[in-house]
Amino acid sequence: MKQLSLASTIALLLAVLPPRASAAEALAIRGDLVYTMAGPAIRDGVVLIADGRIRAVGPAGEVLVPDGTRLIQAAVVTPGLIDAHTVVGLSGYLNQEQDQDQLDDGDPIQPELRAIDAYNPRERLLEWVRGFGITTIHTGHAPGALISGQTMVTKTAGDAMLRPVAMVAVTLGDAGRAGEGEKKSPGTRSKSVAMLRAELLRGQAYLRKRQLEDETKRPDKDLRLEAIANVLDGTWPLLVTVDRATDIASALRIAEEFKLRIVLDSAAEAYLLSDRIRAAGVPVILHPTMRRAGTGETENLAMDTAARLRRAGIPFALQSGYESYVPKTRVVLFEAGVALANGLSTEEALASITIDAAGILGVADRVGSLAVGKDGDVATYDGDPFEFTTHCTAVVIDGDVVSDDPR
Repeated sequence: MKQLSLASTIALLLAVLPPRASAAEALAIRGDLVYTMAGPAIRDGVVLIADGRIRAVGPAGEVLVPDGTRLIQAAVVTPGLIDAHTVVGLSGYLNQEQDQDQLDDGDPIQPELRAIDAYNPRERLLEWVRGFGITTIHTGHAPGALISGQTMVTKTAGDAMLRPVAMVAVTLGDAGRAGEGEKKSPGTRSKSVAMLRAELLRGQAYLRKRQLEDETKRPDKDLRLEAIANVLDGTWPLLVTVDRATDIASALRIAEEFKLRIVLDSAAEAYLLSDRIRAAGVPVILHPTMRRAGTGETENLAMDTAARLRRAGIPFALQSGYESYVPKTRVVLFEAGVALANGLSTEEALASITIDAAGILGVADRVGSLAVGKDGDVATYDGDPFEFTTHCTAVVIDGDVVSDDPR
């Protein structure tokens, strides 16, 4: 097979990525109310961006805007919003076999599957959610297998990959079991936990052998065990999708046994174990506020769980989650709005999709707040962002205006 030259390889990569406009142009965004999420909101504030980074934030009378700077005016300005867990980019809007790469059911344990290898930066759903102000997403393999693969954190435009691997996705409970009537494992909750513990034990043995001084006795590289090793040494956390309290308890026991970093995902009954979750120092990426409930694992779902976690002192963020049917994604801005109506303050709701989400995902040094030196990711609105009749009037990513059609 003929090998591609370096220049040809780069050209090929650029061809499959969305075009990115120059961020060299200075940009000033002035808002009647600017939520920086790095301090109090600013009345009549300005955010100055140059070379893709935030250069100044403050009251309009205190920020020097150079002549010739492009100006955007808005009623409300926020940091670019963050969807703390989605499958957009792997799950496509067509809802057809060729654009559904979020889950491989060939094996219950596949930690070696990388989201980056299935991610489609041209997926139309990215454009859709970006139009509401969502500039960063944590996406990857969906719940539905015991270990379904790796997740990643990326921007919704351009080629800014914040974390090529963020977490390894695990599902405990009904969603992680083999299909009904199939003779596959795991078939019960006990088997799920046993299989996960066995895989972690294999990873420990692999780690010990990999660290042997005698290189001839070290094992050949194993993609599956390499991924597990990265979990065991703390490089990657486990993203554990659980809903029932009994499954949350199992996740906490496994984390304690193997000294793992974990993030609870969905966690419908987290409020029943809030003391244990807080004591373990485990953050939660909470289910979409409007997630359908009524039977099964979500029968005890509550719309005020976000407010309960906030009162309990548990770090949490909101997500759009996985929507199995069209339109294939929720909008995390709306989910935060409903959480606001069920006990959160405006700032708390906004934090759950900006700075708090960035902290849980490990990217708060880049995104999540409007602060000098951070990426120039901004969303503007013509009213309260959480009012259904409000429009998102502009979206800026790395200093580029990627959307200015009101939505």
